[in-house]
Amino acid sequence: MPSFDIVSKTDLAEVDNALANIQREIETRFDFKGSACSLARKDDALTLEADDAFKMKQMHELIYTHFTRRKLDRGALDFKDPERASGDTLRQTIMVKQGVDRDLAKKLVKEIKDAKLKVQVSVQGDELRVTGKKRDDLQEAIAHVKAMKIELPLQYVNFRD
Repeated sequence: MPSFDIVSKTDLAEVDNALANIQREIETRFDFKGSACSLARKDDALTLEADDAFKMKQMHELIYTHFTRRKLDRGALDFKDPERASGDTLRQTIMVKQGVDRDLAKKLVKEIKDAKLKVQVSVQGDELRVTGKKRDDLQEAIAHVKAMKIELPLQYVNFRD
């Protein structure tokens, strides 16, 4: 029976490459000269430190630019509120979303079932498995999920006949 998985994965190696490029650009740009701006990743969390709100905004633009260059989706980033750090600097945590969370999974299952498609959907951890009798039914399910305009980047992988 044909099936595929709906997942949301961000390649952390590409994230590291983008962060290295951003750090290089920060070191060479004139408007960052003499500032204590830094960017670090630990697991799925990015930590930005900037001197002021203007530099923080500039770093956000750098992140958007370099993520786009690396073909990473900006929708995978969850920006937390900036907070005051030592020395009158700003610190902000950005979470890199991995996997389909339970609320979104329930929403996707409900939408696919309400569309009366001839497929079955099951939640398996942080991904969804969609099975059907025909390949065309699965392609309809993919088209339906794409049409939902979900802000989280989804991939459709592991397509099997």
